[in-house]
Amino acid sequence: MTIIRNQAARSAESRAPEVLALEALGWALADSQRAERLLSLTGLTPERLRHGIEDRSVQAAVLEFLANHEPDLVLAADNLQTTPEALIAAHRELSA
Repeated sequence: MTIIRNQAARSAESRAPEVLALEALGWALADSQRAERLLSLTGLTPERLRHGIEDRSVQAAVLEFLANHEPDLVLAADNLQTTPEALIAAHRELSA
């Protein structure tokens, strides 16, 4: 299991931060309660997500949402076959 996890972590680190953010958004929106919490806590609207998803600040907001709630961060990382650290690093890069 450790070998598989390490390979997944290396694979995730090669994904662009924008890709991780979009994957994270898809994961968050798959659950209606989580999606509502995302919109509520980030101040994003469905309209802003539809028309601004290419905006680095929107992508960073999605990853910040995960970073601020460790249970979601860990679940998202597992589902996206990455690590929480990779998601945090992507957030930092998109926020710069």
